[in-house]
Amino acid sequence: MQGKHLYEYTIVRIVPKIEREEFFNVGVIIYAKQSKFIDMRYHVDPQKLNAFCPDLDLEQIEKNLEAFKAISLGQKEAGRIAEMDMASRFRWLTATRSSVIQTSKTHPGFSDSLPETVACLFNELVL
Repeated sequence: MQGKHLYEYTIVRIVPKIEREEFFNVGVIIYAKQSKFIDMRYHVDPQKLNAFCPDLDLEQIEKNLEAFKAISLGQKEAGRIAEMDMASRFRWLTATRSSVIQTSKTHPGFSDSLPETVACLFNELVL
């Protein structure tokens, strides 16, 4: 297994009406501690969002997802949470929350190429 990277990933979801527990996937966050790697990709389909809940503000959803990405990447403009170490940022992003943007439980895996794995997971689970 030499060359394999152990990683964890989570799916980012939009839950338009929390009480109904319906959701659709909009992103993926992948974290590999030993490789010091973290990345996030997301995409919101406006038609799907409108079909699920026309009352949701697409612009606000995009801003919130961009904040998730900035935090995951440790960008200083994202505030104090983004200044935390990589593991703490990942755990904060994957914490259980009762909001419109939620994450799945984390899942482990092995990868030869973490950037390729991000792309693969994103294509399979989001697009």
